[in-house]
Parts: sequence; structure tokens; C-alpha cells
Amino acid sequence: MSRRIIFESSAFADFNEWAKLDKVLLIMTFNDVVEVIKGLSIDEKQEIQLLLNQYLREERREDIYNNFKLAQAEQQKGELKFSSNINELRHLIEE
Repeated sequence: MSRRIIFESSAFADFNEWAKLDKVLLIMTFNDVVEVIKGLSIDEKQEIQLLLNQYLREERREDIYNNFKLAQAEQQKGELKFSSNINELRHLIEE
């Protein structure tokens, strides 16, 4: 199955042939994006790398925060169980 990435752009509205359009959707496969990146300069690739690392950090932080909020809600509902007894912990894991 081919993955698709959709880019929205209103930049084409400046061209005469696109003057009447608000947005143009460009559909590229994942492989198309990879090929475009391969054709970039080293500086541009490094900039993409920095951006991707930043986006990944932000997503991880968001995941951590969402998990925290879920755990907080579970704790308030009394759904969390704690124990220092290894046998009880094993039993809790098996539930």
C-alpha cells in the first residue's frame, strides 16, 4: 500500500492559472518526498533534520503529557493500584 502525504498550499494563487483557486492540493507519495529530500543541499537536509527532531520531541512531550493526564484521571477515580509486594505486583500485571 502506498502512503500519501497531502500538502495544502495557497502559494499557487499568485500564478495566473491558479488565480481563481483558494488552495491547491499536491499529493505526493512517501517515496516522492524522500526523493525530493535526497535532491536538497546538505544545509537544507540538516534543516529538515533539525525540524524533524524538534517535531519528534514535541510529539513525545505531548504523549507524555496525555499519559500523565490519563493517569491523573485514573488516580482521581481510584482506578490505580500501588504495591511494594512483588507477588501483588505480578497479580496486578496479569489482570
